Amino acid sequence: MEKLTLRDLDLRGKCVLVRVDFNVPLRMGEESGRFEVADDTRIRAALPTIEAISAANGKAILMSHLGRPEGKPDPRYSLAPVADRLGELLGTMPRFSSETIGSVVEKTIQAMPEGSVILLENTRYFRGETTNDPDFAAELAKLGDVFVNDAFGTAHRAHASNVGVAKHSSLAAAGLLLERELVQLGSVLESPHPPTVALLGGAKVSDKMGVITNLTGIADQILIGGAMAYTFLKAQGISVGNSLVEEDRLDDAREILDKAAGKLLLPCDHVVSTAIDKPEARKLASGAIENGFMGLDIGPETIAQYSAKVRQARTCIWNGPMGVFEVSAFASGTNAMAHAVAESTDKGSVTIVGGGDSVAAIKKTGLDSQVTHVSTGGGAMLDFLEGKALPGLTALTDKL
Repeated sequence: MEKLTLRDLDLRGKCVLVRVDFNVPLRMGEESGRFEVADDTRIRAALPTIEAISAANGKAILMSHLGRPEGKPDPRYSLAPVADRLGELLGTMPRFSSETIGSVVEKTIQAMPEGSVILLENTRYFRGETTNDPDFAAELAKLGDVFVNDAFGTAHRAHASNVGVAKHSSLAAAGLLLERELVQLGSVLESPHPPTVALLGGAKVSDKMGVITNLTGIADQILIGGAMAYTFLKAQGISVGNSLVEEDRLDDAREILDKAAGKLLLPCDHVVSTAIDKPEARKLASGAIENGFMGLDIGPETIAQYSAKVRQARTCIWNGPMGVFEVSAFASGTNAMAHAVAESTDKGSVTIVGGGDSVAAIKKTGLDSQVTHVSTGGGAMLDFLEGKALPGLTALTDKL
């Protein structure tokens, strides 16, 4: 780490302003009739940093966004339910501030005892958050003696609560979660143990073009699944029926296929149907897909081939599902990859899973604890693997 981390800071008696990623899904509780946290993965991921600050007798002042409230207060996006769940996980209820900045918050923080925690209301209640407004960033910075960024999921965005506030802080350091993300993902780019396999899925080639190009020089094999595979297959002149294709990316797909010759593998068979909501019409297609049908999952031969590659890998990174895994009829490929990645981990391989759908898929199989690292960032992970600088990281203080 060339940047300061939480470990480098003297936290005793300090007000530590922490950017966490509590952008979690909410649901209406059947019994309570109130919003509740539906998935607390990101809250749990931030606990080590919060607990370390409290243990060092610092005051943890947490800020996060939630959803897209369009720059104004909206009770649907309040962080109050998150504060409730955080309290359950910490074993002690944190304070919750219905204000994000201002004198009331400042006085509340001053009155807090050392070792306590407060969660501020949604930073996106202010338009200045997403525009990285310097005045809003300065108001946030007033709340802390030092700033800690522990939100890897937003590190690829230059917002007021991660980049702007760092410029107004005397010290800006990486939290324990952000540090772990960078160490794990950095190991893939800088010193992977061969053979290295990248398992990439999802809907759009355009989302992963840069990643595929960068990984071509790092990975020994790149296994492609999901709807993005059909753009590559059509670029090869193979009939894909009614499958989702990015027509404007066919030339790019051909260029990638040329650059990655011998490394990039595409599905050889598919589970197809006339529509996503018609699983009863599914059938197996080997090779070309006939008109009227669309590819919605990888087939058994591809599953066997990809699973073998993943199990043989010593480094494996997975981003993106192999099909429409939300529908059980088209989830076999994704589920099989989850098991293969877990088996690879059990054999001593380094395995990293990231991206919302991939994480959801491996959690659904109950295998999320059987991989080396589950990344909390989707877009940030892709940008990092593409080799891009992350604004939320570059804004942190350099080590001397």
